[in-house]
Amino acid sequence: MKVMIVDDEADIREILSFNLSAAGYDTIECGTAEAAHIQLRKGIVPDIILLDVMLPGMSGFKLADKIRKEDLCNVPIIFLTARNAENDLLTGFSAGGDDYISKPFSVNEVLARVKAVLKRTGKVSLKTIVLGGLVIDTTNMNVTAQGLPVPLSRKEYDILLLLASHPGKIFSRADLIRELWKDAPYVLDRTVDVHIARIRSKLGTCRDLVTNRAGFGYSIEVNE
Repeated sequence: MKVMIVDDEADIREILSFNLSAAGYDTIECGTAEAAHIQLRKGIVPDIILLDVMLPGMSGFKLADKIRKEDLCNVPIIFLTARNAENDLLTGFSAGGDDYISKPFSVNEVLARVKAVLKRTGKVSLKTIVLGGLVIDTTNMNVTAQGLPVPLSRKEYDILLLLASHPGKIFSRADLIRELWKDAPYVLDRTVDVHIARIRSKLGTCRDLVTNRAGFGYSIEVNE
C-alpha cells in the first residue's frame, strides 16, 4: 500500500513517512499541492493521500477538487487541517475528501484513520495484516517488525497469525491448543507459554503488542 503525504512542513512529512513506513506502507512525499499534482499527472498514483489544507500556492481543497474533476485518480483523501469549522469540513467533503484529521494529531490516530479509510473504501488487502509496526504478509508467510524481518517457526507464525487476525480478542492456552495443536492430544500449557515467549523475543520493539492477561490468556493489543 502506498501513501502520498502532501504537507509543506518537512518535519511533519518526515514523521509521517517514518511511521507509515514502519507500519508497512510505502510513501511519497510532496511539499506542495503543485508537486503532488505533477506526480499524479505523471501516473504516480498512491492508494491513499494525506493532504494538508493550508498549503502555499494551491490549497489542499483545490488540489482535491482538481484530482476529482480531472479524474486523475479515485483514491481516498484524508485532509490534515488545523481548521475544523463546520463550513471547512463541508468544503473538504464536497471537494472529494473521505476523512479529516485535526492538527495537532497523534501518529497512532493517523495510522488508525488510514487503516480505517482503506478498509472502508475496499482498498486494503486482506492478504496483509498491519498492526502498529507489525506487518504480516499472509501470502508469502513473511513477518516484519518495524521493517525488520522476523524469523518465526511455522508454529510461532500460526500463533501470531491467529492472534493478529483477531486483535483485542483474548485466547486462553486451551483455545490456542485446540486451534493449533489439533493432531497433538498431549500438549501442555507450558508449551504455549514457551512459544509465546519466543515470538515476543523475536518481535523486538513490537514485542509489547503480544500481551498476557494473567488468568485469562494471550492477545494482541494495539493502542490506536
